[in-house]
Amino acid sequence: MSEDSPLVNRVAQSGLITLNLEDFYPAGDVAVFDLKDYLFMELILKEKDFREALKGHDWQQYSGKILLVHCSTDAIIPVWAYMLVATYAAPYAADIFQGNKDTYYQAAFLRALQRFDPQAYAGQRIVIKGCSHHPVPPAAYVELTRLLQPYAISIMYGEPCSTVPIYKKPKDKTSPLQG
Repeated sequence: MSEDSPLVNRVAQSGLITLNLEDFYPAGDVAVFDLKDYLFMELILKEKDFREALKGHDWQQYSGKILLVHCSTDAIIPVWAYMLVATYAAPYAADIFQGNKDTYYQAAFLRALQRFDPQAYAGQRIVIKGCSHHPVPPAAYVELTRLLQPYAISIMYGEPCSTVPIYKKPKDKTSPLQG
């Protein structure tokens, strides 16, 4: 390449639209309420003791936070125990979720993607960004692909400069081949 030749940004000229699932990452601090700490021998929930412990618990520590309620042991927890925790936490927590961090983030991404408008990307070539600073569950990538497929011309994974082809709309709609 000669010194007179201008640098050309082929990625910018490609017409690719990059979607970053990290943009759907739930905002807010996460706190965990582990029922294990309220079980007799970490196995048995005694209703009377549990109710007394919840009354004395400092619920204000969850103010404005996303509270994840789960049990980290293999104990059988009655459903009403989760419900009771939710009633105490509701005046303080910004959100309450039954499950661990992995299940919460998966559900939060799927909930956020329900508000995503895939029709806005009709006829576009899409790259779903692969790298992020926050963990994005695989279920979010699957859901975004499912939402975009009826509208996008193509879907790729990775970075615009290095993509993995995922889907290409067939030119002949009768063809079963997807690219």
